[in-house]
Amino acid sequence: MDILLRDIDPTAVKKIDEIAKEKKISRQEFLKGQVETLAVFQEQKDREAELENIIYKNIKMMEKCAVAIETVNGFIQEMMGEDEE
Repeated sequence: MDILLRDIDPTAVKKIDEIAKEKKISRQEFLKGQVETLAVFQEQKDREAELENIIYKNIKMMEKCAVAIETVNGFIQEMMGEDEE
């Protein structure tokens, strides 16, 4: 698939050409790689945000479980007639 960009700042094009020349690739190859990297980067960023959300939810659930376990332990100690330490 082709993409056509217009009205790019000449200074930016010059810098792009310099970078491409340093990498010994054409401007087109350089820009193609940059666009593809950008697309993958956004997908990765979205995945990381979802993972952070899942981790946050897991932490909250673990906190609730810890409270429930403490409650059950207290109840068991009461049932067994043990004093809490």
